[in-house]
Amino acid sequence: MTTVYPIPENHAQRFVLHNEVHARSSLILGLPVRASHLALSRSGEEKIHERQHLSQLCERFGVAAPALDADHFSATFDSFQIRWEQHGEFSTYTFYVQGAEEKPFASPALKKVPVDWLAALTGTILVATHATIISASENDDSMLGLTEIAPYFANNPLVGSTVTGGAACVFTDFRIHVDGFSRFLIVDKDLRVEQGARLLHRLFEIEVYRVLALLAFPIARKLYPELKKADQQLYTITNAMTQSAGNDAKLLDELTMLAAEIENHVSSNHLRFEAANAYYNLVEQRLTDLREVRIQGIQTIGEFIKRRLEPAVNTCRSTSNRFKSLSERVGNASQLLRTRVDIIIERQNQGLLSSMALRAKMQLRMQQMVEGISIVAITYYAASLIRAMAEALHALNWLHISPEIIEGASVPFILIGIGLGFKRIHHIIKNMS
Repeated sequence: MTTVYPIPENHAQRFVLHNEVHARSSLILGLPVRASHLALSRSGEEKIHERQHLSQLCERFGVAAPALDADHFSATFDSFQIRWEQHGEFSTYTFYVQGAEEKPFASPALKKVPVDWLAALTGTILVATHATIISASENDDSMLGLTEIAPYFANNPLVGSTVTGGAACVFTDFRIHVDGFSRFLIVDKDLRVEQGARLLHRLFEIEVYRVLALLAFPIARKLYPELKKADQQLYTITNAMTQSAGNDAKLLDELTMLAAEIENHVSSNHLRFEAANAYYNLVEQRLTDLREVRIQGIQTIGEFIKRRLEPAVNTCRSTSNRFKSLSERVGNASQLLRTRVDIIIERQNQGLLSSMALRAKMQLRMQQMVEGISIVAITYYAASLIRAMAEALHALNWLHISPEIIEGASVPFILIGIGLGFKRIHHIIKNMS
């Protein structure tokens, strides 16, 4: 891209990052409007094929298909609009149809979508909901009382509020009806075109993210007995550690097995608990974006969701934190036990070294005693040899001194020679070591 200014070259990702703010922008919808929203949990293989499936729908209506690497797509077909988004662990389809019916949920937007194409969708449903925006001018009574709105929700207790700075009112019962869908009714008082699409998108996101946040709740309840069991087992081990007669090696084995079990639970469910926190934060943000004002006599959407969702999320947080705390406590106990085992081993080694030193000292003394005896024996045999030689010379009259005198006189010289020889041997051994 050329510029009129002599500035450096663009970063390779400049335009991609700059235009990211415009990604997944809201649609421009004419009001009133009906919408149907599906959120499906999909595996990696199913995600690969969903673009092909979406391309088949585009081909049927002669619309350009999404790019192979696209993660969101919107288009207008003959009688409906579609918005598709692919996320990390789920995908969403939202279908819009212009105009309102006499009964808000009698003919939802999903009826305009080809049945065979819908039947071929893969994945499992996380959220399925219908929403309708109706005009307040045509439904003034619904703005004044709740009795006219309740039949649209099978007379279930209503939840709702005035939203978007008073531009609309939203009603729901947060129940799945006989058609398998939940429902949102939006009464338009003064919604602009862009506001209507954004409001629908926020409501659908709240519904999806609150369900995704709750995916960790069954796991937390399932792990509670395991957590209690591990906590009791740690108490048993640490209590045994205080006993002087305990088997430290056995306790260390038990502690190692317990640490492995806890780390397995933590690593297996860490991502799910972290995702629950992230989704709950998104729910809170979307509720803030609604800018709710209470309608007398019913709960607001934020109050209803938080009163039921917050305890579940807190349970997940508590379970995750308790496992982390338990892991740290097991680590501390393992360190203490290893320290005690190391001290015992050091004492045993010290005793072993002392015993070896004592044996070496005894061996040295025995060796010195043997050396002394050896010197005497060698001197005796050497003197005997000298006497035998003297006697032979004396018998030949070559020597006129008594052999006994020669034998006795040679003893000191023999002792000195042997002593010098042993000293030399000790010196050689010392240099070798």
